[in-house]
Amino acid sequence: MTKVPSPCIDVCKFKREGHCIGCSMTKAQKSLFKGLKKNAEREAFVELLVAQQAVMGRYSHWDKAYATRCHKKKVRLSVLDGDKAA
Repeated sequence: MTKVPSPCIDVCKFKREGHCIGCSMTKAQKSLFKGLKKNAEREAFVELLVAQQAVMGRYSHWDKAYATRCHKKKVRLSVLDGDKAA
């Protein structure tokens, strides 16, 4: 099975109080994601990131960009299919 790809969408500008304006991750979160080996861990991290983006706002562009990345890698994530936790 293909690995869940990084939530990074290659913007990498840390302007929002240390959060990337592209994906909302901090540099520490980017490093943490790289250490996650199991797909279940990676998917849980993406779910956490989606919740973080919802609280922070202004990340609506990320969904489409990350969904495209996942589609290219043939990875389906429930959090991208509208099963987002409130």
